[in-house]
Amino acid sequence: MFTIKKYVVADSLEEAYKLNQSKKANILGGLLWMKMGHKTIQTAIDLSNLGLDKIEENDEYFEIGAMVRLRDLEVNEGLNKYFNNAIENCVKSIVGVQFRNCATIGGSIFSRFGFSDPLTCLLALDSYVKLYKGGVISMREFINMPYDNDILEKVIIKKDNRKISYMSHRNISTDFPVLTCAVSKIGDKFAVAVGARPQKAVLVLDEENILSCDPTKDEIEKFADYVEGKLTFGSNMRASKDFRSHLCKVLVKRCINEVGGM
Repeated sequence: MFTIKKYVVADSLEEAYKLNQSKKANILGGLLWMKMGHKTIQTAIDLSNLGLDKIEENDEYFEIGAMVRLRDLEVNEGLNKYFNNAIENCVKSIVGVQFRNCATIGGSIFSRFGFSDPLTCLLALDSYVKLYKGGVISMREFINMPYDNDILEKVIIKKDNRKISYMSHRNISTDFPVLTCAVSKIGDKFAVAVGARPQKAVLVLDEENILSCDPTKDEIEKFADYVEGKLTFGSNMRASKDFRSHLCKVLVKRCINEVGGM
C-alpha cells in the first residue's frame, strides 16, 4: 500500500500540471498498480473533477478521456462496431470486471507498461495522445518518449476504415499476458504491433511488401517469420524467450487470417 501526505482534487489541468512538477507528486488513476508498491506520496493529484471520463465520437475520430475506465471501453458500442471488437478483445481478459471498472486508460497508456493490452492494440491503429503541455503526439512516437511530468488528457483514434484484429496468449485467463498481438490493415498495407515480449509493444510494418491485399498462406508464413525476426524477446516467470518467439508467429498468422476475413 501507499501513504498520502496531501490529497488534492484539481480544479483545472493547469493546477494539476503545476502540482505534478514536484518529484514527490503523483497523478491518481485507478490506483490498481500504485497500491502494489510501498511508497509515501507527498501530493496525490485527483483528476476526477476535470471531465476526463468521457468517450466522444465524431465523423473523423474517437476521443477517449484519460479517466475512462477499461470497462467503459469494453462495452462501448461505437468503438467496438468501428474497430471490429478489437477494443473489447484487448481489455476483456484484464483480471476481472471489478478491476476493469477501476483501471483507467490513461494509467495504462501513460505508463507504457510492457504488459499493456490497450497499448498494443492502439499502436496498430492511427492513434494519438493529447498531453496538456506536449499537445497531440502520435502513439508511435509517444511510446518511445522518455517519461516526464506532463499530464495525459485523452487518447484519440482516427477513423480511417482500418480493419484490425487483436489477440493475446495468457497462461491463465485473467493473468498478465505472455504475448499480445494486433494486426491492422488499411487498403493493402498491414501493420503489426507485438507487446508483452515482455518489453513494451513495438510496431512492425510490411516494408518489404510481403503481403498482397489478399495474402496467400505462403505470404502469411513469410511475413510471420519477418515480424519475428524484427523483434527481440525476453524471458520471465511467465514464459521463455524461445516460447515468445514461437508464439509471435502463431498470433501474427491468426490475426492476419482474421483481418482477411473481415
